[in-house]
Amino acid sequence: MSSEDKRREKYHYGSVSLYGIRNRNERKVIENLDAVLREFPDFEPNTLDIQDIYALALNKLPPQYKQEASIVLRDALATEKIQQAIREAVEKVRANPNYDREPRG
Repeated sequence: MSSEDKRREKYHYGSVSLYGIRNRNERKVIENLDAVLREFPDFEPNTLDIQDIYALALNKLPPQYKQEASIVLRDALATEKIQQAIREAVEKVRANPNYDREPRG
C-alpha cells in the first residue's frame, strides 16, 4: 500500500471516504502568507513558525468546508479578513516562539 493510500485510509468512516472534504480557507491562508509576511521584514520565520502561523490563522477564521464535487453556497471570506487573521498569528508567534531564538554558543 502506497503512502498516499495509507493517508487516504485514515479519512474513512466504514466504506465512506471523507478524504476529499477540505476547509476552503486552507488554500486562502497559504495564498496570502507571502503578502502578509512581507509586512514584517525583520521577521524570518522558520518551518515551525510557518506551521504555527498557518494553524493559528485557520483557527481564527470560520471554517468553510467543501466536498470535491459540492456547490458552494456561502460567500468567500474577504481577503482582508484572511490577511488580518494571518497578521494576528504572526504577532502571536513572534511574541511566543516555540523555541529559543537566540543562537547557542
